[in-house]
Amino acid sequence: MNRFFLGALGITAMASAPAMAHTGLDMTSGLSAGLGHPVGGLDHVLAMIAVGILAAQMSSQSAKRHVLWIVPATFVGLMALGGVLGMVGVGVPFVEQGIVGSVIILGAVIAWGRLLPQSVAMGLVGILAVFHGHAHGTEMPMSASGLEYALGFMTATAVLHALGVSLTLIVQQQLMRWQGVTVRVGGGAIALGGLSLALG
Repeated sequence: MNRFFLGALGITAMASAPAMAHTGLDMTSGLSAGLGHPVGGLDHVLAMIAVGILAAQMSSQSAKRHVLWIVPATFVGLMALGGVLGMVGVGVPFVEQGIVGSVIILGAVIAWGRLLPQSVAMGLVGILAVFHGHAHGTEMPMSASGLEYALGFMTATAVLHALGVSLTLIVQQQLMRWQGVTVRVGGGAIALGGLSLALG
């Protein structure tokens, strides 16, 4: 079963989810509810940003530049599958522990700093994404359209991934600039040392 089939299955299931829309001023927009859900909890935000950081870190460590987008895309795709499972009431064990654990695991992998094989990174973020998606799906407002809600939380997640990538690239650029300054300062210190030897 390939990823394209899983993606098509997820989209079909979300599209067939009942809208359950209610009339009135308190009707919740599925898109806005979906956009707001991932940023409503620090655990979600940290994990999403961490996926972006991991992708940027891996991209800088290897010649495989497509890692920059394929790792976050894997997370979004498997999160959508988890969301469908939550929407239709299929249970996933240890969801809360998986969400909190994802922050710890992703943070630890980033701190470790070693280049993960692409397949391992995709597998890791994919498994963790199911927990996040399931939480999004089970907490969908009754007044929301399943498809609009899913598009919302997928978009918000992609934005947070992009934020993690952007922050990492900016930091890496700044460090490269400081490396140049450090080298020049070191060269100046050597020249001063030589000057002091010449004068002494």
